[in-house]
Amino acid sequence: MNLPQGFRASGVAAGLKASGRPDVGLLVSDLPALAVGVFTTNRVQAAPIEVTKRHVRRGSARAVVVNAGNANACTGSQGLKDARAMAKETAALLKTKEQQILVASTGVIGVPMDMTKTRAGIASAAEALDAGGLDALAGAIMTTDTRPKTAAADVPGGSVVGVAKGAGMIAPEMATMLCFLATDASADRGVLAQALQRATASSFNLISVDGCRSTNDCVLFLANGAGGGEPLTAEHPELQAFEAGVAEVCRSLARQIVDDGEGATKVVAVTIKGAVNDREAREAALRIADSVLLRCALHGADPNWGRVLAALGTTRIPFDPHLIDVWLGGEQLAKGGALGPGDRDKARAALLEREVEVLVDMNRGDASTTVLTNDLSPEYIRINAEYTT
Repeated sequence: MNLPQGFRASGVAAGLKASGRPDVGLLVSDLPALAVGVFTTNRVQAAPIEVTKRHVRRGSARAVVVNAGNANACTGSQGLKDARAMAKETAALLKTKEQQILVASTGVIGVPMDMTKTRAGIASAAEALDAGGLDALAGAIMTTDTRPKTAAADVPGGSVVGVAKGAGMIAPEMATMLCFLATDASADRGVLAQALQRATASSFNLISVDGCRSTNDCVLFLANGAGGGEPLTAEHPELQAFEAGVAEVCRSLARQIVDDGEGATKVVAVTIKGAVNDREAREAALRIADSVLLRCALHGADPNWGRVLAALGTTRIPFDPHLIDVWLGGEQLAKGGALGPGDRDKARAALLEREVEVLVDMNRGDASTTVLTNDLSPEYIRINAEYTT
């Protein structure tokens, strides 16, 4: 997949991963680009997050440098020095300022960076930069991912392309993931920030693989205007089309993350309808999606609707349990908070499929939302039991 005009990318193996697979990547704009980002809300934040949050506040960037295999999180003052060194090394190779480089890392927490290998990787990645390098970058940022994740959409004045990684430690605000977006469209920075915030809210913050938030999550968005189109402002008639394209890319990447969830055998859509407002619908859907008991039941195709009601009951929502209706696999198994008329055997058959639906009607209002999650399998436990060993 080609990048928008004026962008190049690469991914190389520097030896940070024991597997020897690619682990250092670059996304570079040949022109100065506007830059915005959203970041993890975890109180424990990795060194590259701290550095990048400061750099992105300047409003522009030339590149993102990223490594996999080491999160550079909980690494103290040396971790900050190493993150800054990654920016400085990249800046020197691109002949720009250190503050123009955004840094991201993913991998094991609490392990010092091997900066000799990292520096060599950055140099190799700079030599490998190519307009068709998105797939190489996608491969370099993978950790427990089983496949790379990319997406693209046309927008007014150019295109938007995105690359992401993530398969475990996925929960909203942000999901445990890295995502980099690039566009050659021209836009005000405020427009760019608004588009990213709205796209994130409707994509990455509506997925959950295991309810765990990471220390390194970020979505970074660069816009270099190389497409030559008219700058998009808040009053531009095509602003809505631009935002729709950005959201399309983010939703595709979010879906790919859930589809690649660690150990997952099913993609589960948890839909809430009949909520009073969007906030209430989102809280209800996320609480149900994060229920370990329900996700275990779904793995075994057990139509245990009681676990849906039990999870819903732990929210702060003042609902009446006697008004709740629940469908599993298209069968209404609960009506008015009690046994419903649906066929359990048909529900079980539907829960054996790759795509699973959980629908809850709260019968309180008109708001609705859908959160994507997975089943919970023994393979998820194996992956995370052996992650550092």
